[in-house]
Amino acid sequence: MKKIVITLFLVGICVSGFAQEKSESSHKKNELKINMSNLVVFKWMDIAYERIINEEASLGVSVLISLDPTIDGLDEYRTFSVTPYYRHFFSDKYAQGFFVEAFGMLHSGKDYSYLYTDFPPYDSVAIENNYTDLAVGISAGAKFVTKRGFVAEFYFGIGRDLLNNSDIEVVGRGGISIGYRFQ
Repeated sequence: MKKIVITLFLVGICVSGFAQEKSESSHKKNELKINMSNLVVFKWMDIAYERIINEEASLGVSVLISLDPTIDGLDEYRTFSVTPYYRHFFSDKYAQGFFVEAFGMLHSGKDYSYLYTDFPPYDSVAIENNYTDLAVGISAGAKFVTKRGFVAEFYFGIGRDLLNNSDIEVVGRGGISIGYRFQ
């Protein structure tokens, strides 16, 4: 009788071990997203890929390209950026819920400086300067994932330029993104 009980106990442990391993690997670990608010408000194409590391963490990269470099508004001079990021989630659900993000941003764009004449006709001339700068920052937000893999998230963050190559000292990061989580 002892042998049967011990055998059943060991079989139960093995089955539960395989079940846990299977459920862990059955989670979808890749996401592809587009930041809809940047597209609508700023005419920026902002696409992100994110890889889930475990239930609490993920790594990602976002690429932003300006579709209309003449647009005025918040941070209007940025025309391109690549932003790698790390997210840590604070939820019981697998890689979703409230998160805090650390990011780095390599960005480029155009600055304008003006030369003014001291004599009539007191005219000014705009001089266009291209720049590339590196920023680091932090963001916070929330991510929601449906059972079928649809992803919606919102986040907001701020970073500081390190190289001082542009007139912009502070960069923003944020928006409302939608996407899909897949295997």
